[in-house]
Amino acid sequence: MTSGMELKHLIDGMWHEGEADTFGCLNPASGDFEASQRAASIDQTRDAVGAARHAFETTKWRQQARVRSEALMACAFSLNDHRIEVESLLVQFNGKLRVEAANEVGAAINAFQYYAGLSRNLWGRVAEIDADCWSMLPREPLGVAAVIVPWNAPVSLLVRSLAPALAAGCTAVVKHAAQTSPATSLVLSLIAQSGLPRGVLNSIVETGAECSQYLCESADVDVISFTGSSKVGKDIALAAARSCTRLSLELGGKGPAVVFADADLDVAIRTIVRHATVMAGQMCTAITRVLVERAAYQAVANRLVAQLREVRVGAGDDPSSTMGPVIDHRNRDRILSIAQRATNENEVLLNCTRPEGELGRGAFITPGVVAVDDPNSRLVQEEIFGPLLTVEPFDDEAQGIALANATRYGLSASVWSSDLMRAKRVAAKVRAGTVWINNHNRHAAETETGGYRESGRGRLYGVEGLNDFLQTKHVYFETPDHA
Repeated sequence: MTSGMELKHLIDGMWHEGEADTFGCLNPASGDFEASQRAASIDQTRDAVGAARHAFETTKWRQQARVRSEALMACAFSLNDHRIEVESLLVQFNGKLRVEAANEVGAAINAFQYYAGLSRNLWGRVAEIDADCWSMLPREPLGVAAVIVPWNAPVSLLVRSLAPALAAGCTAVVKHAAQTSPATSLVLSLIAQSGLPRGVLNSIVETGAECSQYLCESADVDVISFTGSSKVGKDIALAAARSCTRLSLELGGKGPAVVFADADLDVAIRTIVRHATVMAGQMCTAITRVLVERAAYQAVANRLVAQLREVRVGAGDDPSSTMGPVIDHRNRDRILSIAQRATNENEVLLNCTRPEGELGRGAFITPGVVAVDDPNSRLVQEEIFGPLLTVEPFDDEAQGIALANATRYGLSASVWSSDLMRAKRVAAKVRAGTVWINNHNRHAAETETGGYRESGRGRLYGVEGLNDFLQTKHVYFETPDHA
């Protein structure tokens, strides 16, 4: 491995070699495996949960808001000090462009800073029920949090769940993705050295689902925070139902951009292209559907195709690249298969292709655009998780809203119009957890994000993101003077 870092599992304050099979970590740009690690076993997962439970029950972590705040701020400083190393690992093993990696690490630092402050503001309340009769309602940490992290944004999505869990006073077991283990492992090692008591943070990696299944079914896990596909989210919900474990789920999306004819089309198309190809389309809030008022449909479709043709596919460390590879060859081939199927069912305006030459060794794919008239099309209804866009016409505001709401997802959307009142009216009727007006993919640690319908449950970021790791206790008492 180029970084020289050992890839192990953090259990009860110690780093351990895995006890299961060895797996490789692919550089999706070169097509070569450039790191390896032994996966964790079920026994190691059980030990990690036990360590987190023991730390929650026996340390003062959950009672010391100032200590937690200082630790989270130390995490922010440490990550900032090592950001170039982390960014390089994201480029190497996630395939991100350097600028995308820098933005991801910056978002993680910002989240640590935000929750460092919020951890000192966990206010309960007191109600005077009667004379000399009181009810206290303190906010308490839920307990042990299982944080299951995907590969598409392994640093920011780790911190987005872990920072509020730690701020609340929970202890944690992180199960992170095998594909990007080098980057996540480095970040976890930095967090572990930032003033956390032994056992507060634990981490494991696997290539299958056995360890995740254990986390979801364990009675010693009090809350599960998962970011990933709707299918896996449903499986987690079913497994967690057996022990009534609290869930925070951010799941799939089919983000529509609703473009009206009066929009600033230069800005709209430029932004749509950027956020359809961000992370090679492997982002739950990426634009995947472009809904265009019919009067502007042909112009928008033509300009989208023209600008997507100019996207320069290449390695993340090449400054001339404007889109990196997808995560691996299997996903590349899956997306190409979907694009090929689309040629038999729809009008393909720009086909996804596999580059030739040196880039052909990596997991590269060029962007594609398909014209779709049927909202029941699989291209509309299924999350593709790659740079394949649909363009769909609508005749009026009502139809545009209906099309935007025509899938089972509801994670994010954007509305494009020079008429702000109409844009706000449409945003109110689009069933999505986040709607941007004349913009897209603008996230902040201060503002909640999450999904409607099959795009999830609960919220991440903001105060509500912290609340997902807290519960309210009722403590009743009377003074001796109470009659």
